[in-house]
Amino acid sequence: MVNENNLNTYVYELDNNLYINLTNDCSNACEFCVRNGKDSYYGNELWLEKEPTVKDVTDKLQDISKFNEIVFCGFGEPTYKLDVLIEVAKFVKLKGGKTRLNTNGQGSLINGFDITEKLKGIIDKVNVSLNEANSEKYQKICHSIYGEKAYDELLDFAVKCREKGIDVILSIVDSIGKEDIKKCEILAKKNNLKLKVREFIENS
Repeated sequence: MVNENNLNTYVYELDNNLYINLTNDCSNACEFCVRNGKDSYYGNELWLEKEPTVKDVTDKLQDISKFNEIVFCGFGEPTYKLDVLIEVAKFVKLKGGKTRLNTNGQGSLINGFDITEKLKGIIDKVNVSLNEANSEKYQKICHSIYGEKAYDELLDFAVKCREKGIDVILSIVDSIGKEDIKKCEILAKKNNLKLKVREFIENS
């Protein structure tokens, strides 16, 4: 088992995938986030006392062949730890693993430059949380530190990833309602991006 029964769970298993938890930090404070008011996620304690180094993570990735994907996803936004993410992703690719990044799409704002070139070739799939049908509604429920420009940024990030050959999926939560789901479908099609509608997770 890779799960650690402490406050520094860097790697955890779920649904035949292996997840990597790099940070508590996030540029959003989404009202529907699975970390709100929770100590754990499906039994995995993901709040960190100490952020991991590359070695902290790769030491736990010696047997990855049985997993469908190695996913950068925890209680924080993984691109806050971009350098660690990149080195771990390279390690996974060298071992023949498939990589996925679950992100709010604000990594270029967070890091101050276009990060998509650094993801090219080492991240196979990117899941970008679209969350809403326009920037105003997005900011109302996600409360990005970057304000409404975060929405345009995440769309730009998604398109740039697609242009670099990365498989990109926009995701929304079904709780936003049928009308806004339809608008998101139109937006995704306009940008030649896939859209996944996720079920709202109330209890984990």
